[in-house]
Amino acid sequence: MAEAQNIPVGSTTAGSIAVAAESTVATRMSAPPSFDVADFPVPHGREEEWRFTPLARLRGLHDGTAVADGSMKAQIDAPEGVTIESVERDDARIGKAGTPVDRVAAQAFTSFTKATVVTVPKEAVLTEPVRVSLHGEGGTTFGHTVFDVQAFAEAVIVIDHTGDGVRAANVEFLVGDGAKLTVVSVQDWDATAVHCSQHNTLVGRDASFKSVVVTFGGDVVRLHPRISYAGPGGAAELFGLYFTDAGQHQEHRLLVTHDAPHCTSNVVYKGALQGEGAHAVWIGDVLIEKSAEGTDTYEMNRNLVLTDGARVDSVPNLEIETGEIVGAGHASATGRFDDEQLFYLQARGIPAEEARRLVVRGFFAELVQQIGVADIEERLLAKIETELQASV
Repeated sequence: MAEAQNIPVGSTTAGSIAVAAESTVATRMSAPPSFDVADFPVPHGREEEWRFTPLARLRGLHDGTAVADGSMKAQIDAPEGVTIESVERDDARIGKAGTPVDRVAAQAFTSFTKATVVTVPKEAVLTEPVRVSLHGEGGTTFGHTVFDVQAFAEAVIVIDHTGDGVRAANVEFLVGDGAKLTVVSVQDWDATAVHCSQHNTLVGRDASFKSVVVTFGGDVVRLHPRISYAGPGGAAELFGLYFTDAGQHQEHRLLVTHDAPHCTSNVVYKGALQGEGAHAVWIGDVLIEKSAEGTDTYEMNRNLVLTDGARVDSVPNLEIETGEIVGAGHASATGRFDDEQLFYLQARGIPAEEARRLVVRGFFAELVQQIGVADIEERLLAKIETELQASV
């Protein structure tokens, strides 16, 4: 039988396309991680990790002026055997997957009241997803959640963000040895919401982790998924889908740190943009440390610009400290509709607008199929269709 719990959270441009694609080494030059917000200077927008972010629209998350004055309706529905705890910040599981790497993440850590820990016990194989629903009801909230999937367990976790408000949070995924975890994080906020979150994942020995990040709503969304490995044989797949409308800023900054031998990672993010001032940012950092012999990694970002006035900044970074690897590479591309595809469809009697919809649906199809949760897939396909109708 499913278990449902309510967890208190909180207090707690007509123009041309602009594209940046470059490859630079940045991972070793970033600020050292810390749980103390005082260790991070207030950003001014000139820093490498902040140069694309509209700081003035973060509602004080970056400079310490934001206070926990809002409310978040949170509900967790979990299959039998899964435990849900509300714990203090000194719990040993907090921070095990990673440490805040920027001022907003550190602010979230120092500001939450209680953390939530969701545990999937050893060798449990869940037949239904763990569903986490977070609905903003205005104001500013901070949070910290740990998902502890123990050795040889198998689980799917769906985290669904809706409503309005300003949200800063840290989310940790502990994937035990031999475990298999799929996480689907949906950002379907109202148009005025602000959401900044760091996702830290520690992949155990011979464990596998798959993340599917889907971003549609919000005024500003800035997500920072990070992967590290606790032992050899770990595998990580990171998929992302975003649809950026006029005036929206959606930023996904990934870091995969290969710090154990014979591990793999595969990153595929795709985005579509439409409308004046739509701005998408994708930063893909992969670091292969000296100890990570036998690494096999690849990352790819593709963007489809549907109208003038949209901007994409796509920056893949790859830093390799050992020559003993299986493979490493990255790719980034941004463009308009493929005229040949549209011509092919129209030549077969398909109207122009329907042809456009078919191209976009095909562009996103492989990522939607990675979700593996039927009702979420159907909802996202309907959302894509709504977005496309708005562009007509």
